[in-house]
Amino acid sequence: MLSDLHNHSCLSPCGSLDLSPCLLAEIASSKGVKLLALTDHNSSLNCPAFAKICPPLGIIPMYGMEATTAEEIHALCLFTNLEAALSWGEYAYGIITPFPNDPEKTGDQVYVDENDNIEGEVEYFLPSAIDLSIEDLGPRVAGYGGIVIPAHVDRPAFSMTSQLGVVVKGPWAAVECTRIPPKGGGDEPIQTYDYPLITSSDAHYPEHVARRPFELDIGIEELLPHGPGADADMEAFKAALARRPKQ
Repeated sequence: MLSDLHNHSCLSPCGSLDLSPCLLAEIASSKGVKLLALTDHNSSLNCPAFAKICPPLGIIPMYGMEATTAEEIHALCLFTNLEAALSWGEYAYGIITPFPNDPEKTGDQVYVDENDNIEGEVEYFLPSAIDLSIEDLGPRVAGYGGIVIPAHVDRPAFSMTSQLGVVVKGPWAAVECTRIPPKGGGDEPIQTYDYPLITSSDAHYPEHVARRPFELDIGIEELLPHGPGADADMEAFKAALARRPKQ
């Protein structure tokens, strides 16, 4: 199953205002992606529209965010249940650095319905750090029924290696990198232990969608035991991630 677990929408101020949840899903579908996550910076407010858009396009949606920890490490927080993702998003926004967003300087932060109608705008600058360390992030997200995947560990900014020098061990379901095997700035290998490795598009603009998807070894019936439109099975999803290459 072609999968992509890291994508932004018009809610993320560093992305394109044109990249609505609808356009994201439509482009991904046209490129054969079957499992797609929406992970805006520190917010899941565009996930309700995403949940309505994906099933008619033959896409299984996953929900969540790209959290920015207190160390300014980016990590994907993923859920199969929409309400769980929204609850986590509400909690995360409650502990974000309260720095007001200035749309003219840093970009718009709008959430929309399934028809691209603007429903509102978020006050605080979403890429700011939340008051939660990387050590505490995994257990806290698990309490809401989700998983954590450290993002783009081989990038020179907002990654475990840029902020801490190494990939640290934790309850990670996988580790995201831009290439497999991941390498540092000097082309030296990055130690990722035995964590499964994935790539993702980290799409911020329409042209980024489905640029780095990966194959997940799972069938539709296993991931959706209750049929189309139901929540994906989190345990089956984690088991499939565990089958990914580890180097």
